[in-house]
Amino acid sequence: MNTITLQQVLPQVFADRDRITSDVWHQFLEWKKGERVLIEAASGTGKSSLCSYIYGYRNDYQGIICFDGKNIKGLSVDDWVNIRQSSLSMLFQELRLFPELSAWENVQIKNTLTNFKQKKEIKVWFEALGIADKWDVPLGKLSFGQQQRVALMRALCQPFDFIFLDEPVSHLDEENGRIMAAVLSEEADKQGAGIVVTSIGKHLELDYDKTLKL
Repeated sequence: MNTITLQQVLPQVFADRDRITSDVWHQFLEWKKGERVLIEAASGTGKSSLCSYIYGYRNDYQGIICFDGKNIKGLSVDDWVNIRQSSLSMLFQELRLFPELSAWENVQIKNTLTNFKQKKEIKVWFEALGIADKWDVPLGKLSFGQQQRVALMRALCQPFDFIFLDEPVSHLDEENGRIMAAVLSEEADKQGAGIVVTSIGKHLELDYDKTLKL
């Protein structure tokens, strides 16, 4: 996947509003593979909805979203399976991890499906992100900030052309946020992938090509 385009996209729940001031909603946008984009948003302006639309999780929007010129509303279930395995990765705000499984098992679930990373590579991430001692700890016993780091590792256990991260550092201090940004950048650079980050304040410190106001 080389491009993601949004053509006059607007959440249906916003359709009755008299005026929408946004760099994203009701605009024409094109994101290219390799670009780094920051979407700054106030709470309630639809940033998580945007991520869900692009991931095909929801379709309650007006307008058109295209991958390489193809309207995603025309994609089949098999198309979505392939896209999510090889082209598009997502770190949702609510993380969607399994609290009863260990930190390692949460990452392993994804990596077993993709066979993308070796166990030793994942161990290096755990060490770099400061949670090597949480490897076998049930996720439900970790802080939310620690869980965010686990969710990042899981999101990186696949090939991708674009990775979306919805408020990925909301519960991290500056130093851990910097380390997360470095790990993410290294993996994205290896694949020439695009990065799209949403934020309502604190955000990953990256060299962004574009900053948009939602």
